[in-house]
Amino acid sequence: MIVGRVAQIWRHPVKSMEGERLARTEVGVRGLPGDRAWAVRDEVRGGIRGAKKLPGLMRCRARYAGEPAASAPEIELPDGTCVRADAPDAAARVGAAVEAKVSLWPLLPETALDHYRRGAPDHEDVLTELRAIFGREEGEPLPDLSLFPPDVIQYESPPGTYFDAYPILLLTDATLRRLAQLAPASRIDVRRFRPNFLVETAGGGDGFPELGWRGRRVRVGGALLDAVAPCPRCVMITHGFADLPRDPALMRVVVREADQNVGVYANVTAPGAVQVGDPVELVDA
Repeated sequence: MIVGRVAQIWRHPVKSMEGERLARTEVGVRGLPGDRAWAVRDEVRGGIRGAKKLPGLMRCRARYAGEPAASAPEIELPDGTCVRADAPDAAARVGAAVEAKVSLWPLLPETALDHYRRGAPDHEDVLTELRAIFGREEGEPLPDLSLFPPDVIQYESPPGTYFDAYPILLLTDATLRRLAQLAPASRIDVRRFRPNFLVETAGGGDGFPELGWRGRRVRVGGALLDAVAPCPRCVMITHGFADLPRDPALMRVVVREADQNVGVYANVTAPGAVQVGDPVELVDA
């Protein structure tokens, strides 16, 4: 059953930095080539860090000048200057922008477990730490962490990747429209939610349709995906960056009206090419 078409393709070369739109891409077993291929490491508390801890990362933008396999991404800093991720002064310049002592790293092998191990928490109390990461107020539910791969309890990401949990995130325009209805004071923008594929739903769609894809196979262009888990939202969707203001109220709406989930995570079953305009189809398992 065709449920829509690919409206936008997004790649985020550096974890938590603003990404780039593509007209087409190859999808491999680990997602889009070059997606989350670099990350920032906290040199004080240890561990790979994203904008859950360093919100200033979202005010930086990363893009590739050529093919990801051939070069490091270029990072545009908040002051408009640019630096390649592998430049000798890159870590110092990014650190100044995010007000932290950091280093920049490409992906390391999955055997480099110490590299991927979580750094020291900011709060001794586990619930306080989780509420800060997920932007939850007292009385609001925390995500069901059993939906995530077991590795992410001990490691910042599944070793060998810089993904939060899974290699692909799908989001529909119907979800964005519904959020705009539920949160009229908010600027609902796809950039807040950082999907790989934004799907324009057939017939307009209603509500949060991609959440119903969990457990189904989804053909996106030439790639076949398994939709495995809803995406519970963290504090990152509330950060201000580019032309978007800080918006803590948006999280209240997502928790209350969307059961805290926006978008659906997927694994790649069969690699393939995808371009804007390709059909998106639910396939019986």
